[in-house]
Amino acid sequence: MAKVKRFEDLQAWQKARQLANAVYDLTEHAAFVKDFRLRNQIQGASGSVMHNIAEGFDSGSDPEFIRFLKMARRSASETQSELYLALDRKYITQDEMQKAYALASEAKKLINGLIGYLRGGKSHD
Repeated sequence: MAKVKRFEDLQAWQKARQLANAVYDLTEHAAFVKDFRLRNQIQGASGSVMHNIAEGFDSGSDPEFIRFLKMARRSASETQSELYLALDRKYITQDEMQKAYALASEAKKLINGLIGYLRGGKSHD
């Protein structure tokens, strides 16, 4: 892996950004807008994925970066869980849910790869 100088260059962060924007787009649906609690929760969780990657990048050590990457991964899982609730409440369609869920899955895979790289090729937890 080439030396990355900015968090914006990380594929994991780029995918997390796509996820956050997709979630924000979904939460603009009329029915979703009225559910303030779920709307705020899923927006926060999806944004947390990209924010934790960025924050961890500047943490100063690989173990600390890994800690933030794990938080990002958990936030992606939280987003996926909240997508199910949004689907169940009929705020989003099955297709919308699957597309956003896939973005979260891709972000988690990239995060896992980055964790493995930082650990020297070892697999994640």
